[in-house]
Amino acid sequence: MFVFPQIMEPDEKSNITNTLISTEVNVLSQDKPICFIKWVTSSTRLCACAHMLSSTVMALRAGAQRLNLLVNSSERFYKFTSYVGVRSLSENVSSKPVTGSAPDTAGDHLIYTQEHFALKESLRKIIDQEINPHVDQWEAEGKFPAHKVFKILGNAGFLGVNKPVDYGGLGLDYSYSVAVAEELGHIRCGGIPMAIGVQTDMTTPALAKFGSAELKKEFLLPSIMGDKVACLGVSEVGAGSDVSSITTKAVRKGDEYVINGGKMWTTNGTQADWMCLLANTSDGPPHRNKSLICLPMNLPGVHIARKIDKLGMWSSDTAEVFFDDVHVPCKNVIGQEGMGFTYQMLQFQEERLWAVANILTTMDIIIQETIQYTRQRKIFKQPVLYHQAVHFRLAELQTEVELLRSLLHRATALYIKGNDVTKLASMAKLKGGRLARELSDSCLQYWGGMGFTNDVLVSRFYRDSRLMSIGAGADEVMLGIICKYMDTLPKK
Repeated sequence: MFVFPQIMEPDEKSNITNTLISTEVNVLSQDKPICFIKWVTSSTRLCACAHMLSSTVMALRAGAQRLNLLVNSSERFYKFTSYVGVRSLSENVSSKPVTGSAPDTAGDHLIYTQEHFALKESLRKIIDQEINPHVDQWEAEGKFPAHKVFKILGNAGFLGVNKPVDYGGLGLDYSYSVAVAEELGHIRCGGIPMAIGVQTDMTTPALAKFGSAELKKEFLLPSIMGDKVACLGVSEVGAGSDVSSITTKAVRKGDEYVINGGKMWTTNGTQADWMCLLANTSDGPPHRNKSLICLPMNLPGVHIARKIDKLGMWSSDTAEVFFDDVHVPCKNVIGQEGMGFTYQMLQFQEERLWAVANILTTMDIIIQETIQYTRQRKIFKQPVLYHQAVHFRLAELQTEVELLRSLLHRATALYIKGNDVTKLASMAKLKGGRLARELSDSCLQYWGGMGFTNDVLVSRFYRDSRLMSIGAGADEVMLGIICKYMDTLPKK
C-alpha cells in the first residue's frame, strides 16, 4: 500500500517530512490530493511515480519489485480503491455507540480507516498460510527461519509500513505500524511477533530518521525488503533497564571504531546480519557519550557466545554476543556521535507502543478461547463458565483490555501528530505487562489440568507474556518515568 500523489508531473517534487519525535512520513504534492494506488493502474503511471519517488538506483529496484508485487498479487495484498484526501483525527472519531469488545469497521474506530483494516486483513492471510501452520514446530526447535519469514513479510511490505518510500517502505504514519502489531498478535506464540517487532520498530526507527543515505541503502533498505535480519544491541549483563550504565566501548582510531565489550539477551542474535549497537564512543557524561552504530555481524571479532535458553519466547533465538577488537567504519554511526542515548530513548517509545499493540490481540484471543473452553467443560453438572466467579472475572479482564486499547490508541493518535507520548507509552507498557500476567494466570486457572500442558495457547501465553514486564524497560523503570512526568520523584 503506497501513498502517491494522484496527479503529478514528472518534474514536480515531493515533500517528505521527518520529525524528531514522530515517525510519520507523508508523501505530498503541492496542491494535489492523495490517493492509494488503484489495482487497475497503468504501468506508465506506476513507473512515473516510482521514478519520481526513488532517488537512487537501489531504491528504484526495490520500488519496482514492490510495485510488481502489488499489481500481480491481488489475492495476498490490498484491494484498495481511490482514497482522496488525508483525513484529520477529528474526522475519524465516531460519536455512535460501539457494541462488542472491539470495533471492526472504519466508521467505528478512533484512528483506523478502511485502509488500516485492509492492511490487517492482508497480513492475517500471510499469518494463517505461512506462519501459524509451523509455529508448533518452530517452538519445539527453539528457532524460526527468520530470513524466510522476513522475506515473505518484506515482499508484502509489512517490514517498512511507516518507513520512507525511497528505501522500500510504504511511507504511512505510525498508526499503520500499530495496526500491523495488533494483527501480529494472531500468531500462535510470542517469539515470532517479538522478532518481527525488533526488525520493524526497535532496530530501524533511528536509522530511518537520522541515518545517512549511505547507511539507509546498506542497512535499512534490505531490512525493509526482508533481505537482512537485524538485532538490537543495547542490554548487557550489568546494564538492562539502566541503559546509561552500558560498558561496551567504541574507540576511534583514524576513520574506524574499534569495539570491545558484549551484549546480552539479543533477540535475533544468532541469525542477524547486522546489529544496531549502542556503545560508548567517548568518556563524557553517560547520557551524551553514546552512539548508535550499524554493525555487520560477520565482521572479524564478533562472537556469538551462546543461544540463551529462556522461560518463554521459545521460537525466538536470543544470543549473548561478544566483541573483540571489531573494526567498524566511523561512517556507520547513525546521526550524530554522542546522540545515541537520545536516539535509543526515542526508539523505546515505538518499541513500547508496539509491544502493547501486539499483546492486546493475544489477550483478546485468550479470553475468547477460555470462554469457549469453559462453556464446554462441566463441573458439578454445569459448565464452568456458568459459575458467577468465572464469567464475572472474564468480564473484568475484558474491561481491562478495552481500557488498555483506548490508552494505546490515544497515545498513537497523539504520536502521529508529533506529540511527546513518553508518559502515555510508559503507562501503556506498565499496564500491558501487569494485565498480561493477571489475565494469563486467571484464564489458565479456568483451563484446569489442560492449562498446565503445552497443548493449549494459554499456557504458552503464560510463559511468553512474562517478558512484557521486563523487556524494553522493567515495570519499575516505567513507574520512574511516569513519576518524573508527574513531578513526584524526590529532589536530589
